[in-house]
Amino acid sequence: MTTSSNISSPVKVSVETFYVEGQSQPELEKYVFAYSVTIKNHSLCSATLLSRYWLITDANGKEVEVEGEGVVGETPVIGPGETYKYTSGAILDTPVGTMQGHYTLRNEFGSEFEAPISVFRLACPNILH
Repeated sequence: MTTSSNISSPVKVSVETFYVEGQSQPELEKYVFAYSVTIKNHSLCSATLLSRYWLITDANGKEVEVEGEGVVGETPVIGPGETYKYTSGAILDTPVGTMQGHYTLRNEFGSEFEAPISVFRLACPNILH
């Protein structure tokens, strides 16, 4: 599944998700998902990704908030027209869930802004029609 943010921000975020069957243990209610994020800078100046915020919700309604500096140990500088990609993961207690959030970035003039990440689904294959 791929989703893209459509809210007006100079930085657009799209996400593609994958179920990681080899690391999951459904009998122990452990479902592992990977997600690949593409961050595209549509502005005319560079932007540094400072932090991330995620709200992860499983099918039971359990919510987990994740906040931290950068992404995958990096605080990348994304130049005008450039793209930054990374892959990370999440573990759920259920075979279906959602994620949403935002990145906080700073442009080269020192102004901070948020790039929203629209809600996207994490789901085991063939679990949903």
